[in-house]
Amino acid sequence: MIRYLALIAVVSLSLLAPASVVGQSSISVSDSDCHSAAFALCHSEPRLVGAQNLAQDKLGGELLDTSPGSEIQLAMTGTQADDGITVLASDVEIDFPRQAVFTLEAESSTDIVDVRLCYRVDKMKYAEVVSEAWADFTRATRIDARWVWDMRQASLPPGAEVTYWWVIEDAAGNRLETSFEIMRFDDGRYVWQSLTSSGFLAESQISQGDELTIFWYEGDSSFARALMDVCEEGLARLTEDIGTFPQRPIRIYVYASTSDLQGAMIFPYEWTGGVAFPEFSTIAIGIAPAALTWGKRALVHELTHLVVYQATFGPYGRLPTWLDEGLATYNEGELAASLRSCLESAILEDRLISVRSLSSPFSAETEKACLSYAQSYSLVEYLLDNYGQDKMLELLTLFRQGNTHDEALTEVYGFDTDGLDANWRATLSARTVIASGAWQSHPVLPAVLAVLAIAAALWGVLVLRKRTWRRSSAKRIEEDEV
Repeated sequence: MIRYLALIAVVSLSLLAPASVVGQSSISVSDSDCHSAAFALCHSEPRLVGAQNLAQDKLGGELLDTSPGSEIQLAMTGTQADDGITVLASDVEIDFPRQAVFTLEAESSTDIVDVRLCYRVDKMKYAEVVSEAWADFTRATRIDARWVWDMRQASLPPGAEVTYWWVIEDAAGNRLETSFEIMRFDDGRYVWQSLTSSGFLAESQISQGDELTIFWYEGDSSFARALMDVCEEGLARLTEDIGTFPQRPIRIYVYASTSDLQGAMIFPYEWTGGVAFPEFSTIAIGIAPAALTWGKRALVHELTHLVVYQATFGPYGRLPTWLDEGLATYNEGELAASLRSCLESAILEDRLISVRSLSSPFSAETEKACLSYAQSYSLVEYLLDNYGQDKMLELLTLFRQGNTHDEALTEVYGFDTDGLDANWRATLSARTVIASGAWQSHPVLPAVLAVLAIAAALWGVLVLRKRTWRRSSAKRIEEDEV
């Protein structure tokens, strides 16, 4: 009987045992495994995670994983694990623009066998991306770990923010994940001043995206104010003409020269004068205080690229180059005289580039590049003047949704790329005919030309008579001497 009762007790206890003694999945893990799904994302190469499958909330070290079959897990986020892993120091040293060096000091009661750095870059992206790096260290109970982010592999613009945390394991199987820290990749070679503006729209359509900050280090406050004014005007004009506006706060770094700007880049081109980093909502540009006129137009151009990118951000496709560059050039203001002259010459000489060719990246040849920008401006001007803002905004929306160039144009305007080319050229031909025949229809020009012709004739007669008189005078002198 006693043996029978003991058997019943054993069976009962086994039925009451926690379910966690059963095998664990790679997502639902034990307390010592850090941030389950978040840590599972740490790999040497970035991974994409669907937003619908992963929800993270690191408040008090809690991770909520909503993937099928998962469980809510608590992870340790302090600097010391229950089993003795302790973080003594954590730091990052920035050598802009070349590298960022992450360092960690830690100790444990047994040898530390694994140290990894997990990080997320703050930028626009289609899904959450977490990267992992293996630190260099020597196995011991107390270690100094180090990982160097070489920007030649994946560079960051000035001011980029990176969220990072360490994951540490020892020989006993203990694991510790540190709390989040922020690294800002600032260009510390200069002493920066800043000017911030917000609410450039009369009635802001967004809460934070209309904030814009200019950083500069050479020139007085009036220099920065002039740049801020032209940025605000450009953003307001962009909203009025096209219907787009910033989705995120914008940072603009104004270097005092193109050489200073190129010194802030890993692999700059010789002609680089400004560059937009749309995913980071950042612009870096070289503007000397003495070159303010050029700087204003260049800054508005890059700012437009940034805002249009944010408005059409999506994983499916990109804008045709003529539309992207055309919007940026159009938003600068009146087309520059040099570009207009280039366009007019191409019209007269029948050298226009097809719109379908302009959908691809522009030529590197100076003459063709200038014509490409001029044509792109003219194409955007044609669409806005004839069809208005609403159609342009609808076109950008379709591109964001993944429509092809021809599909989007056809749905919005009723013609594809070739149709746009033909319709646009027809307006240019009309302008050329009008310009070439304008002198004939003008009531004053014929009279002016007649007067000039008579004056030229009289001048010719006077010159001829003077020359005849000189010859006759010389002949008489020769006869007298004889």
